[in-house]
Amino acid sequence: MAWVVLILSGLLETVWALALEASRGFTRPLPSLVFLAAMALSMGGLALALRSIPVGTAYAVWVGIGAVGTAAAGMVWLGEPVSVGRIVCLLLIIGGVVGLNLLS
Repeated sequence: MAWVVLILSGLLETVWALALEASRGFTRPLPSLVFLAAMALSMGGLALALRSIPVGTAYAVWVGIGAVGTAAAGMVWLGEPVSVGRIVCLLLIIGGVVGLNLLS
């Protein structure tokens, strides 16, 4: 169950990062509220997962999911550049997260 919570928390990290960008420096109320709620839930889920997953592994997985999710969303929905190099780097992050899971 801790892994499910950790994965959902990582996905919420993507939500809060995108909401932060959409808030335009906290000048737009709805995205600002989404940011606050998603961040609180994401951090809370990470804290719960840390009860049974080592901090180094849990944090790396959480950040990895958030980083890959945010970068992918930026490329798909925000018009950020898509290149082979960026895709390879995202795959390397995924590989590192999978490696940490297998070794922990």
